[in-house]
Amino acid sequence: MKQFVRLRHAGSAVAVLVVAAAALSLPRDVTAQAGGVRWTVDPATSLAWWQIDPHYEHLWATTCPGDPSWQAGEGRTPGYHTDYSTRPATLPSGRSDARIPLFPRHRVRPLCKQAVRGEVTASDSVEWRGARGMIAVVADSLISGLDFRDSYARRSVLETHRYPELRLTIDSLVDVQGRDTVRAVAVGRFEAHGYAMPVRVPVSATRDPAGLRVRGQFSIDVRMLVNEFGMSKWALGMGVMFKRWKTLHMGVDLVLRPAA
Repeated sequence: MKQFVRLRHAGSAVAVLVVAAAALSLPRDVTAQAGGVRWTVDPATSLAWWQIDPHYEHLWATTCPGDPSWQAGEGRTPGYHTDYSTRPATLPSGRSDARIPLFPRHRVRPLCKQAVRGEVTASDSVEWRGARGMIAVVADSLISGLDFRDSYARRSVLETHRYPELRLTIDSLVDVQGRDTVRAVAVGRFEAHGYAMPVRVPVSATRDPAGLRVRGQFSIDVRMLVNEFGMSKWALGMGVMFKRWKTLHMGVDLVLRPAA
């Protein structure tokens, strides 16, 4: 994922991947196939994101900065356009913001980096029994809109030269409900910076002209970035050490296509 949090906000990207895998929930009305089904992530139309709470008007990022629905925060590098007439009003202080994510994608467009890959298989495409999958996000591909911040995050927080990908392994889908819009919980493991943790990620899936659109998100306490994932507390700076950040939200907005 390219570019994470600001100078000291780099740890956010960790989450982005977790949700990516969560997006593996598939509609129950898909015709069952003998021998199971297999779906793959379309990189051109799939994205991952993260957002810190409080976001201080700049702590968010995406792997698809070219999408018109997304805008960079304050303190951005020239070239990242912000339209204040359409951008949601933000909170400059350290107050929480319930809008997660602040910039949801309105329409799928093939404008994304080749940053997300993966596949999911299942023996049953009605109840999705036996679902398995893996989603990976390139750790250099999250963009916050400030080049210096993102470079710092890759070098000093995520250490992408040692850990180039964030991965989510899906072991099963549970609590599958609905038909036109399917909701479920993806159960599996999220791995980043050499550490793997068990996760349960709520996901939803709907039909889209580009394929099957799957969205999911989850949150972690930012202290986990240091205590569990082993990221440098010095690199994360005031956000973690002085408890200015509370929660790291991460998610994915994926398009899955049937494998040939």
